[in-house]
Amino acid sequence: MNINLKHLHYFWLIAREGSIAQAAERLDLAPQTLSAQLASLETHLGQTLFRRAHRRLQMTDSGQWLYRYAEQIFALAEEMETGWTQREPQAPIQLTVGVAASIHKLIAYQLIQPALSLDRPIHLRCHTGQTSDFILALKKQRLDVLLTDQLPQAITETDWVITELLRSPISLFAAEPLASRLKADFPASLHQQPLLATSYTTPYFQQLMLWFQQHQITPGFVAEIDDSALIKVFGHHGQGLFAAPAAIRAEVCRQYQVKELARLDGVKDVIYALSRRASTQHLGVQAILQVNTSKKPDDRAD
Repeated sequence: MNINLKHLHYFWLIAREGSIAQAAERLDLAPQTLSAQLASLETHLGQTLFRRAHRRLQMTDSGQWLYRYAEQIFALAEEMETGWTQREPQAPIQLTVGVAASIHKLIAYQLIQPALSLDRPIHLRCHTGQTSDFILALKKQRLDVLLTDQLPQAITETDWVITELLRSPISLFAAEPLASRLKADFPASLHQQPLLATSYTTPYFQQLMLWFQQHQITPGFVAEIDDSALIKVFGHHGQGLFAAPAAIRAEVCRQYQVKELARLDGVKDVIYALSRRASTQHLGVQAILQVNTSKKPDDRAD
């Protein structure tokens, strides 16, 4: 078929970005130039690869067939490029990590730390945000690895490498006066007490709500805070009790001057690493995956 690899790369980027304009920006090309290159590829193949749908380009059946092969080709090229740049021992390794906002920052640091302990310099870029946004960034190769507590339903292990890094029971924490008051007659004492909530869609928070229901407890929600560090600051100032993984209880109590009220062994926080298959060749990603998965399941990050 003798496909021009440059044209195939342009097609792949357009499909990945969802529009000619965004792909052209990534390539630093004029949109008209990129559109002409795509037209040349379609003429060569005798197939239409995209159709317009709601101001975006949508791949045709032929486009989807071609994209599956292009994805494999350029994933292998990425793997080769990553391996080549890591051959020079003194060259710094570029590592870009996405961290879901709901993940507690103490855990995020401990999970990333093995990459910082390699015998060569690391240039780390770490971003916090929403898992859905980071999934898109992974697809566009703007991230090497994503740490998240929420696996999108549509994701499959054929698309990504999914690695469980941590599984920890959840503990309840509160500032000293509130914790002392709630210790008596626990857990009934929690009824109608102020609770600081993370995002309601967080899996462990949903488990916590079920635990409350099983104990006939109705918490008094005072705030929904999707930043795991900020929720601890509110807790430190006595605004309510909050939940955090038991794996970091010592650090939470020390850093935020709160008390552990109880450990709920039936409520678990699970943290996953998502990466593209090519990224598993990245030395920094390898360190994060290998060191953390070698620990005992309920002891990771402790």
